[in-house]
Formats: sequence, C-alpha cells, structure tokens
Amino acid sequence: MSIHYNQFLSLPEAHIVNGMVTLHQSVFESSEDLITKMANKPEVLIDIAMDDSRVIGYKIGYELANNTFYSWLGGVDPEYRKQGIAAELMKRQHQTLKEIGYTVVQTKTMNKWRSMLILNIKNGFDVINTYTNEKGIHKIILEKKL
Repeated sequence: MSIHYNQFLSLPEAHIVNGMVTLHQSVFESSEDLITKMANKPEVLIDIAMDDSRVIGYKIGYELANNTFYSWLGGVDPEYRKQGIAAELMKRQHQTLKEIGYTVVQTKTMNKWRSMLILNIKNGFDVINTYTNEKGIHKIILEKKL
C-alpha cells in the first residue's frame, strides 16, 4: 500500500475524476451528476488520496464568499477507513485555505454521518446552526475559523 495525496484547483484528469465518481457512488449510493456540479463550483479545491492509481479518498470544496470556503463533499473507501485519511485530507485542505487567504471554512453534515460530525468537532469546527431541508432531512451546519 502506497498512499499519496494530490491537490487540484480544477477538475483533475479523467481517470482521477472517474475514480472519485466511483467512490462517491459507493459512499453516498448516488453520483448526482457529480462531475457537472464540480465543474460549476467557484474556486473549486479538490484533495485526493490515492493508493497507487486508485482513488481511495477525496475532499471537495469551493468558495462560498470572499473569505469563506465551503467544504462540500468528501469520502473514504470503506476498506481504508480508520487510517486517518479523512483527517489528512481535511488538514491539507485547511492548510491550503489559510495560504490562499480564507479565514473561515464551513460544512454541513447529518446525524447519520456521525464519524464525519465527530471528525469535524475534533478538528475545531463549531455547530453554528441546524435546519430541516425540503426533503425533511435534518442538517447540521458547522464552521471553523482558520
């Protein structure tokens, strides 16, 4: 196993995007036109964890406002969980955001993604709000000062 990390300020090469879509499908049971959505986000930042040429984790975010970045989607292959990959992707994302000049990073999650909720809280995020969306799903909004 040879895990390495890459970062992209636009959509990466097709084989990496395809690996992200496959992983996204397995984690979230839907691809929801991920490629088009990523391509249409302002100031997108994509962090990828790979084992050789296989995408095993990703974190995607984009600019929400001048100084606020939205950490949008992320996931780690179930075979590779509990190895600190999600935490490393978060660390790399936040370091880059500080370097670029963002002062706040925001994200949303749900109670069913408890491991992500816990990871966010352990890494300095505060719960700033909750709401129920149009589908009746309860969402938790978290924010971290960088």
